[in-house]
Amino acid sequence: MTAALEDADLVVVENLCSLPLNPAAAAVVARVLAGRPAVMHHHDLPWQRPRFAGHPPPADDAAWSHVTINAVSREELRRCGIRATTVHNAFDTRCPGPELRRAWRDELRSALGLAEEDLLVLQPTRALERKNIPGGMAAARALAARYWLLGGPEDGYGPTLDRLVASSPEEVLLGWPGPAPEGGVAAAYAACDVVALPSTWEGFGNPAVESAVHRRPLVIGPYPVASELAAFGFRWYRLDELGSLRGWLEHRDPAPLDHNASVAETHFSLDRLPERVAAILPDALSTAAVRPPCPHPIRNASRT
Repeated sequence: MTAALEDADLVVVENLCSLPLNPAAAAVVARVLAGRPAVMHHHDLPWQRPRFAGHPPPADDAAWSHVTINAVSREELRRCGIRATTVHNAFDTRCPGPELRRAWRDELRSALGLAEEDLLVLQPTRALERKNIPGGMAAARALAARYWLLGGPEDGYGPTLDRLVASSPEEVLLGWPGPAPEGGVAAAYAACDVVALPSTWEGFGNPAVESAVHRRPLVIGPYPVASELAAFGFRWYRLDELGSLRGWLEHRDPAPLDHNASVAETHFSLDRLPERVAAILPDALSTAAVRPPCPHPIRNASRT
């Protein structure tokens, strides 16, 4: 590890030292980077997951810059004595053209066995306890729509998912109906009528912004970071206000979709990411200024 990072002026550590999924690897990285400029990018923190609740906060060093993807985590780190900066996730906010979206929609809905008039609620997440799969299924039922869960079960959630599917009065669509299409998740957004993110906890919740980019209404759960994102001006539907969404589906006024797309473009576009990242680099690189330049000045130590 020391040799691999020897010529790097700055190392970006993606979540590896955040959740204790691989404590041995995290300890090695922390030891090698002690006193060296590094950006510790935190997606999750130990106490945000029940099984890691008793674990200590991430390692800290005076040479490091800590970056969180939400303000909730930044404040929690502050209470642990760790100063952090928040840089929200960024997205390509260029929505594919209407002809391509229509082609994706027709192809996927046909593969899913849906008629044009069938309503489809997409939950583009994995199947985990905190993703609140029952909430997504209930939302689809309240809208008289089909429910499509895109991701598979993890962390032992398989038996629970099997029971939920078996007890559902309506057919539940699981995963891609064959190979994933060329458009990937963008095609899934095109195929659906409503996006569901009913989670009780998300470090960010990418569908919150992706639904805006792809111009679909969002049903959102009560996870804490949702309030932080909503403060930017998004107009979403809570799980307990689906009557309003049913009314919107009858007329499909484009104004709320236009509004959400504008919020995403203004606050979460990849085009603005360089200026946000630049704000955290001077401190991280201050001690690296005396080092000779190298062909590959920034290295990324990915999470496990």
